[in-house]
Amino acid sequence: MEKTVEKTEEELVAGRSLVDLVFSWSIGDVLNKDLYRNQVKKIPETFMSTTHYMKSFIPALIEETRADLCSNMTMVSQAPTREIFLLRIAKENKRPKDLFYKIWFEKMRNNVNGEGIYEPGVGDLLALTDVRPKDIGDLNRPGFNYLLAYVHGLSLAKDDNDKYDILSILTSKPIQFELEDREIKKESVIAGKGRRKNMIANVFVVYLVNMMTNIRIWRSLNSDLEGGNMKIIQNVLHTSSADGQHCSHCLSEVNRNATLSGMEETIISSSNLNFSQQDAIVSCIGLSECRHQSTVKLIWGPPGTGKTKMVGLLLFSLLKLKCRTLTCAPTNIAVLEVTSRLLRLVTDSLEYKTYGLGDIVLFGNGKRMKISEKDDLEDIFLDHRVEVLEYCFNPSTGWKHTVDSLINLLADPEHQYRRYLENKERKNEEGEREDQYDEMLEFEEINNNNERDEVVNDQNRKGRNSRKILKKVLLQTLKDNKKKEKQKQKQKQKVFSHQENPTKCEEKEDILSFEEFLKDSFEFLSAKLDFLISGLFTHLPTSIISLEVVKNMIRAVDSLRCLKPLLCSVSVGDEGLKQVLGDFDNGGSSAGQFSRLSFMRNDCIQTLNSLPRVFDIPNIFEVESKAARNFCLGNACLVFCTASSSAKLHTERAKPIKLLVIDEAAQLKECESTIPLQLSGLRHAILIGDERQLPAMVQSKISEEAKFGRSLFERLVILEHEKHLLNTQYRMHPSISLFPNKEFYDMLIQDASNVKERNYQKQFLQGNMYGPYSFINVANGKEQSNDGRSKKNLVEVAVVSAIVAGLFKEFKRARKRMSIGVISPYNAQVYAIQQKIGNTYSTFSDFAVNVRSVDGFQGSEEDVIIISTVRCNASGSVGFLSNRQRANVALTRARYCLWILGNGATLVNSGSIWKKLVTDAKERGCFYNADEDKSLSKAIMDALLELDQLDDLLNVNFLLFRNARWKFCFSDNFRKSIMKVGNEARQEVISLLAKLSSGWR
Repeated sequence: MEKTVEKTEEELVAGRSLVDLVFSWSIGDVLNKDLYRNQVKKIPETFMSTTHYMKSFIPALIEETRADLCSNMTMVSQAPTREIFLLRIAKENKRPKDLFYKIWFEKMRNNVNGEGIYEPGVGDLLALTDVRPKDIGDLNRPGFNYLLAYVHGLSLAKDDNDKYDILSILTSKPIQFELEDREIKKESVIAGKGRRKNMIANVFVVYLVNMMTNIRIWRSLNSDLEGGNMKIIQNVLHTSSADGQHCSHCLSEVNRNATLSGMEETIISSSNLNFSQQDAIVSCIGLSECRHQSTVKLIWGPPGTGKTKMVGLLLFSLLKLKCRTLTCAPTNIAVLEVTSRLLRLVTDSLEYKTYGLGDIVLFGNGKRMKISEKDDLEDIFLDHRVEVLEYCFNPSTGWKHTVDSLINLLADPEHQYRRYLENKERKNEEGEREDQYDEMLEFEEINNNNERDEVVNDQNRKGRNSRKILKKVLLQTLKDNKKKEKQKQKQKQKVFSHQENPTKCEEKEDILSFEEFLKDSFEFLSAKLDFLISGLFTHLPTSIISLEVVKNMIRAVDSLRCLKPLLCSVSVGDEGLKQVLGDFDNGGSSAGQFSRLSFMRNDCIQTLNSLPRVFDIPNIFEVESKAARNFCLGNACLVFCTASSSAKLHTERAKPIKLLVIDEAAQLKECESTIPLQLSGLRHAILIGDERQLPAMVQSKISEEAKFGRSLFERLVILEHEKHLLNTQYRMHPSISLFPNKEFYDMLIQDASNVKERNYQKQFLQGNMYGPYSFINVANGKEQSNDGRSKKNLVEVAVVSAIVAGLFKEFKRARKRMSIGVISPYNAQVYAIQQKIGNTYSTFSDFAVNVRSVDGFQGSEEDVIIISTVRCNASGSVGFLSNRQRANVALTRARYCLWILGNGATLVNSGSIWKKLVTDAKERGCFYNADEDKSLSKAIMDALLELDQLDDLLNVNFLLFRNARWKFCFSDNFRKSIMKVGNEARQEVISLLAKLSSGWR
């Protein structure tokens, strides 16, 4: 009997000490922005020891956790909720501290998560409440025992009729049960003061925040992860230890690896790289063989300099060298981008189909990554890989079973037919089926009872299992032509004999003849073998399955394909294949007819017998997925995940990672980078990014002031750590790149030849205002505060809409693909623009309009970028618009045209980076007034009318009257009168006044 080992608190709930700290906060504590002000100190640039380094981040992490929770609590009315179906005490529950429970939720209908419905995740912090809260006061009302719950485990239970989501939770306070059996179903689990003891009430969970990333950081900072490798961290504590230089021993000619040198030459000669990209890749490849020192290398990749291409080729080279490498990034989007780039290179170079993909693995939350929408990534996604391999190595239906079944079928089909008949007789009995013919019959029944669509649709559902994967493949492979013919024959037979004994006739029809059984079984097993072979050579690493073995497998499939038409073309009747072929072997009369069939059958049996039945892997795929996952992760050469998810690689006996590559490293909090930096065996880290673009987002002002969002990349740059610059940009027209190059990169970036060519200058709209680069002055805008949280400028919204409409008109005329990005620093403005544009252009695949915040646009690029700066005031106040990193991102997203909208006077008065931009635009002759364009002028006037900004409309300096021959002064009575009429009438009056002022009669 297996010994049960009790789990410790930290094993049961990882990061328990941080969870307990959060549980100790009252709502008042959460809302108190000064709760940790005196404890959070500025994180230094150098550190005295690894302990000093780790502990420096902890107070700011606690404060950031509070700020995250505070932000979500204030928006609790919009939080996802769900009603509890059943709640029970867990076996681990030990009062007064270990308050463990299990919660059951009824499954979502049609497996579709409704809007606002909570979908569970490990690491979620929940509020247990008896109401759906309309505001934070509902969680803190008098007489109500407020409960927090932390989700530390998930599972899916199944019975004959239903499914449930089951959550394992830890709560901040005990749950009061009123029933003797210690469970509550559809009853109140939270007893408020004054409530009658047995009062029935609904109970809800309300999602507050997911703590998983912060818990992983917490564990890393407290050395709670397996591995505890401090070599890299010791190397970045202070200036003298931060060494990005090559190892002198590895640079010597005598010790230089010949394979490494050849790899460098191949990359340089075949990849069309510039010198800075070549040098970056060669220097990083050199680290793969260095065992003499630990190195942190910085690759500086400004916008458009081919960073993604360089990273892809670097990883491709490391794959060829079999250097076990982890590639991380701050977000799922960034991870998917770098993975896709690498995968395109690998796919183009594979020697045979998908053989070799088993050396690459991507893991993370498949739903958030939307893997089901990305067919190219599914073959390397860990969850999918484990499902396929679990089926391939299933002892009752997998690889070994299928190969042996095919051999047995071909060698002695009569014996297999007898087994089929025996199984057919007891197919309705209870118990598990034991051979492939029952499995084949199951698939026949699926075809016959119209479950094909259900099986295929199930691929998109959460929890797809390998059995359904196989069903999909086989249902698509096993064509039902023969079934249709057989059904026609049966129908005729029914018509002929229905009156005599229909029941008996149908029972006979249900049993296949020997010939039908042989052909159907062969087709089924052949298709299944093909699927299994594909699964094995796609998902097993090349260290486990060699190319020679794969080629033998393919030869077996080819032999079976050659045998199939021969098998289908002959008729053996009741004699049986073995007897007929026996006649041929003895020189019987059927020799001519069956000679080819006999030869191919023997060849197939011989080829199948040559295939390996087992592989050099532990017996894990039959037992549990965790061991299977660890096997796939441990044997992959390249591993991809977010920095936070790399915590899953900190497992005992995991194969060491040699090299760490962090893409978008300047966007990753330094404390978060400690998670992958402590991996066992790690000697070198390559950080790729640009500290002059946006850093990581930080919620708390206190944490921001403490430099909690600063990356390791940025800190090392501050310490003057050497960084390798990618110095050639391939994205922006030179007119666009000029200002950011001068302002942010000290003219270190040169324009590539492709952006200098004449055809790179595109005129999407007529007029100088719409050249490659322009500042469009919107003088009559008005900034508005949106609930005090964000700002918008509806006049600029109208101008943006008019420009996009003009671009669409040009698109319809020219029918040339066009992508437009609309960027604003303010979310309120983003939302207002999205509302204005709506779905007007969504049906046109070649005309794409993306409206996002600056932060949301980092890493993206479009043909045309329109920036709405929003701010419009007399004081020159521009708030966080003045952030240079944010400005850098916004100004470097465009390929061909960059048009910046803003109030020139406000931006000049700000004294910020935007003052320099406006001044630069004027000096270059790229400054234009929006009202100089007819369509924009009309859009502005319409917006001012809609906003009732009559002071602007009736201003004698307004665009309508600016060049008038006659000047007017409008009385207060006139202004009051015009306010009483509708918008159309106002517009007519104002237009008439404009014409009169210009001398029209």
